[in-house]
Amino acid sequence: MNTPGKEVLRATSTSPEAVSFTAAAAPVPLLDVNRQNHPIRDEIVAAIAAVVDSGAFLKGPAVQELETQIAELCQADHAIGCASGTDAILVALMALGIGPGDEVILPSFTFFATAGCVSRLGATPVFADILPDTFNIDPADVARRITPATKAIMPVHLFGQAADMASLEGIAAAHGLPIIEDAAQAIGASYAGKPVGSMGRFGCFSFYPTKNLGGLGDGGLVTTNDGELADRVRVLCDHGQRPRYHHHFVGLNSRLDTVQAAALVVKLRHLADYAAARTRHAQRYQHELAAGPAAEALVTPVEAAGCPSVWNQYTVRVQEGRRGALQEWLAERKIGSAIYYPIPLHQQACFAELGYRPGDLPHTERAAEEVLSLPVFPELAYDEQSRVIEALHGFAAAQSLPRRLAA
Repeated sequence: MNTPGKEVLRATSTSPEAVSFTAAAAPVPLLDVNRQNHPIRDEIVAAIAAVVDSGAFLKGPAVQELETQIAELCQADHAIGCASGTDAILVALMALGIGPGDEVILPSFTFFATAGCVSRLGATPVFADILPDTFNIDPADVARRITPATKAIMPVHLFGQAADMASLEGIAAAHGLPIIEDAAQAIGASYAGKPVGSMGRFGCFSFYPTKNLGGLGDGGLVTTNDGELADRVRVLCDHGQRPRYHHHFVGLNSRLDTVQAAALVVKLRHLADYAAARTRHAQRYQHELAAGPAAEALVTPVEAAGCPSVWNQYTVRVQEGRRGALQEWLAERKIGSAIYYPIPLHQQACFAELGYRPGDLPHTERAAEEVLSLPVFPELAYDEQSRVIEALHGFAAAQSLPRRLAA
């Protein structure tokens, strides 16, 4: 999972040259939630007002409406709202009974919550390497890391593109393991025509404001095709109680409040348009960066066959040692960018006791040194994207960068 706000952002240079260049230009942000929310502000406010008037702030009609619509979108039998994308992962793990002594295989190149939820339950995250072209988990490395203690596989559909689910499903079936899809960045994406969130035992989604379907704060949702597990998740999200004051197991206080659900129902009507706009921006980047100086400096993203991305991020690779210079170059021109993720999870201090060493996950470590995400949010203006493209070509030309080996 990925939560904006945790990314590494460069400050704008204060050099005289930078000031003179940017004086007349408005910033091009990495993302802008206000541009998305403003056109539908009245709809959102009306939906929230209806919740206020009803007094049904928890488990109100909008929650059931959102769950029904997301289940339909994901072609899943059940959808259960919860308080955040992090809690979606946590309750999925809890519903499967994962705890101390268990292992869950997942990527190191992802947001912290993916592994943090495993560790929080006393289980051990086992980090697998990624495929260098898509940044998604490498099924072959997953297979190598299965042990008798392995209890689940948790791929992340990173940056909006589905992981190689066919290969992962084959591995999981051979070993009798469930798959939990971390789809926090990928609502609306698909693999071979199947929506993310429909293929694993669980799909876990985030409605953090900067996600493709972003709410007005934290929110999450779990999908599943297993009715018994769906029921267990609902109980887990309400302190493990049913009926009230009868607690069958220890759960969480993790309900999706009705105000968030009401706003999300409004925004869900526009999700396809948001995805189409992101795709247009990504396709333009692909076309414009395929030739000229930037083609010699950058490796653009790859969409695997049958895995159309919804472009939560547009992430390029920059020649080793040049990423910082490029990010500063963009900042001088008031262009936002971000690094997702500068420190892989297997190299985080909190997981040091797991004993990973430099070089253990080479593709993950290389990606962490090279990736840079560019503006791709739906409301990005054509002229703004032109500035980004021109800046990338200008940087490459100024640096006279030789073409590096492709990822």
